Amino acid sequence: MRPPLHSLRIVLLLLAITHTAALAQQPVAPRLQTGFNAIREDDLRANLTFIAGDGLEGRMSLRPGDDAAAEWVASEFAKAGLRPVATDASGRASFLEPVPLIEYTPDPSATLLSLSRSSGAQQEWRAPVVSSAFRENVDASGGLVYVGYGITAPELNYDDYAGVDVRGKIVILMEHEPQENDPKSIFNGTGNTRYATSRVKLLNAERHGALAVLLMPEPNATHVPTAKRLANVFAGVTAKRLTPIPLQAIADDEVHIPLMTLPLTIADELLKNPASPGTTAKELQTSIDRDLKPQSHELPGVRVHLQTRNISTRSGTTYNVVGLLPGSDPSLAAETLIVSGHHDHNGASEVEEQDGRHHLDIWHGADDNGSGTVGVVELAHAFAANPAKPRRSILFVVFASEERGLLGSYYMAQHPLRPLATTRAMVNFDMIGRDEKPSAQTDGVIEIPADTSNRLNLVGTLYSPDFLHTVQREDEHIGLILDDRFERDTALGIFFRSDQFPFILHDVPALWFFTGFHPDYHHVTDTVDKIDFSKMTKIVRLSYLTLFDIADEKQTPKFVANPALNK
Repeated sequence: MRPPLHSLRIVLLLLAITHTAALAQQPVAPRLQTGFNAIREDDLRANLTFIAGDGLEGRMSLRPGDDAAAEWVASEFAKAGLRPVATDASGRASFLEPVPLIEYTPDPSATLLSLSRSSGAQQEWRAPVVSSAFRENVDASGGLVYVGYGITAPELNYDDYAGVDVRGKIVILMEHEPQENDPKSIFNGTGNTRYATSRVKLLNAERHGALAVLLMPEPNATHVPTAKRLANVFAGVTAKRLTPIPLQAIADDEVHIPLMTLPLTIADELLKNPASPGTTAKELQTSIDRDLKPQSHELPGVRVHLQTRNISTRSGTTYNVVGLLPGSDPSLAAETLIVSGHHDHNGASEVEEQDGRHHLDIWHGADDNGSGTVGVVELAHAFAANPAKPRRSILFVVFASEERGLLGSYYMAQHPLRPLATTRAMVNFDMIGRDEKPSAQTDGVIEIPADTSNRLNLVGTLYSPDFLHTVQREDEHIGLILDDRFERDTALGIFFRSDQFPFILHDVPALWFFTGFHPDYHHVTDTVDKIDFSKMTKIVRLSYLTLFDIADEKQTPKFVANPALNK
């Protein structure tokens, strides 16, 4: 007898649940089981309770609490039997890689942009209408060149600098990338490529000889403006805070030229061209997006001057924590896999309530990124516990000063401890402990599934589909739902916002494991009691299997420089 339709649906649903459970319960290979089983909720809970506790005062970079977090990670790496591969000031092997920083406080009253024309007309603008921050005082003057999006992408046959000479001049350019609303765009359709971030545009301008960059919003943008996005990101960090968030930069960073942001009204004033009256930033963007033909040109008779000053600067040293598990196969041990997180967060501050009373608030950062820190430590112990060792070497890294601009990871990418040319893959943990929920940052920007209790976001898959396939294969032992929504994001800039990105710039296949945003992100309420340790354990176990798979397989994931080829 044929069952009723609703009964059939129930049967099919039960079969689907049973099938998923069976996949999740598939046993791992016997040679990996000891390390796999060593990844335990109780360990993660105990370690995260310490890292996100009041005693470390929010782990602000260049502050004692964050130094203590780094020392703790180093001690755990030593207990796990990892090999120190950094060098301390005395030349001895160490788990702590020094990262020299400059901490600085800009003087907004000294921030100035001025324009002079050969006709004698002059204009100037000051903060907060224009804004800039740089580790050194800035006085830069030169001619002005419009360079569209400021992108040079040989593999896409696109170059905004073709046909213009910007040496000794200042460039004005737009955020983001061409055709970002077109799913068929060579720039990853409706997602981002490596070229969309301001740092890459700065480096490109510097390589072409520019003195400084003026950055404007996209006139035709349909996404949330970057300024509003950043305001949402920092709203929970700056609210009522009496101790300002410090600005920090790598002391010897490869970026040597400043960036100043300005609104479209000023951009249009700068772009006025007597030889081509009526040309606006909006019209120029429309022309570029129409056929991907750059509209770059020098503004005749125009000279601009940028000025910034810092009230104070100081030097300091923070630390990447790094330990190596040498590969067991002499023919493959020179090749490296990286697993990483970051140990810093947003510190602590006296805050003032409406009644005038003060108290200390601590930005605990349990999920961001205490979860990633203890995840890396747990993996170190898991690999140590397992009798069989991976054939390729694994570098365990907990980066410094991520919250201040990925400073630790950019530093290591500039000063690698193992050659990047033989670094085969990277798994980065940043926020792996919560369920994704709507928040001020994501409302109206990206759709969040109703149930994220078993969901893991993977960021960076378009640059290495092989890597994605490996994670999917190993997930058959775990049963997580793998989600790639953020690969199609332009508004939130997710692709650039964690420590895997500097390595993607060096063609390293790298994935960010990320459980998503929630209302406690960058607020004092990001605390241990809200962590889903069962889910976190699954994610760390998935990483263990993935790393072992890549470490032992003959073929490692390939890096695809042009993600449009994967569509």
